[in-house]
Amino acid sequence: MATQAKAFIAGAFEHPTRKADDKSLAQLHAEVAKGALDDAGLTKDDVDGYFCDSETPGLGGLSMADYMGLKVRYMDNTDTGGSAYLLHVAHAAQAIAQGKCSVALITLAGRPRAAGLTAEPVVDYNVPDMPFEQPYGATVVNTYGMVAMRHMHEFGTTSEQLAWIKVAASHHAQHNPHAMLRKVVTVEDVLASPVIADPLHRLDCCVVSDGGGALVVVSPEIARTLKRPSVGIIGSGEAAKHQQGGLVDLSYSAAAWAGQQAFEQAGVKASDIQYASIYDSFTITVLMQLEDLGFCKKGEGGRFVADGGLISGVGKLPFNTDGGGLCNNHPGNRGGMTKVIEAVRQLRGEAHPAVQVPNCALALASGMGGWMGSRHGSGVLIMERTQ
Repeated sequence: MATQAKAFIAGAFEHPTRKADDKSLAQLHAEVAKGALDDAGLTKDDVDGYFCDSETPGLGGLSMADYMGLKVRYMDNTDTGGSAYLLHVAHAAQAIAQGKCSVALITLAGRPRAAGLTAEPVVDYNVPDMPFEQPYGATVVNTYGMVAMRHMHEFGTTSEQLAWIKVAASHHAQHNPHAMLRKVVTVEDVLASPVIADPLHRLDCCVVSDGGGALVVVSPEIARTLKRPSVGIIGSGEAAKHQQGGLVDLSYSAAAWAGQQAFEQAGVKASDIQYASIYDSFTITVLMQLEDLGFCKKGEGGRFVADGGLISGVGKLPFNTDGGGLCNNHPGNRGGMTKVIEAVRQLRGEAHPAVQVPNCALALASGMGGWMGSRHGSGVLIMERTQ
């Protein structure tokens, strides 16, 4: 393998369910774990590192390792919301490079739809500045709406331009039999849907689904023994952005810092990327990341995505070819896992033929967790095809 990667994604699996009335959260974790291990050609007895977020039942990774009968020597429960699983991939690669483990299993599971939950989290008044925000009625959707409104004010971005992001996602979702929303929509459809938090319409928002996914990250030595194609992890970055003592600037996100780290580590630039998995809790989430990652200049995201700019085979940058969180699935607030899985499919040449990027050799995945209008975390991965 002629690559600079020190760790490889050898297995990937996305759970097909979108409503898990008959499954527990722990069962979903176990099923996606088996799917990813089968995909890699490994078993649970090969696993010596385990990663999941802290919102899993009981004690997170400790409980799940017990449930699945894993004997591990390295564990990680990092939780940064939607960016957590990109950080887990990066942390697994670092642990492998340091010799702490050689086969790392990463699992995600969520049941918000079956549990009848909305996307709104319970307010944690232990967060130091939350009591100062809550009297004004801050929620996930209206803080993202605030970011969108600021972008429109500062750069002239329009609702029509944001709508093109949903349109692109729907063009891709029509080919995904598991996607929650498979109907192709138009800009007019998006603008005609009800306003949820001005200027965001209902179709500017992601779906809420059950499900999950898993990844297996292995050492170069293990990767060489496997029959399935492996994907090299060549760059990663992580960053957090806060209220900064009241010096709030809504025009950029933490992806500006995380992306810079990932590109520098990989030794590539945004123009080299052939496919991008971009976290899409809302259309504005995508627009901000595209700018902050350098795919276009700040303030030019609206023009970049307009007229099919993100549609595979049509636009400048194919994105979220499984339909993403806007149309396919968004299990809880941890949709970053699915971003990595679709990037692996593209690099293996295993995406749906209608959306597969020809000879895809370099891909990026970007995750965002928290509230972009206040405190949030970003994780960015750059991956390459190695076989």
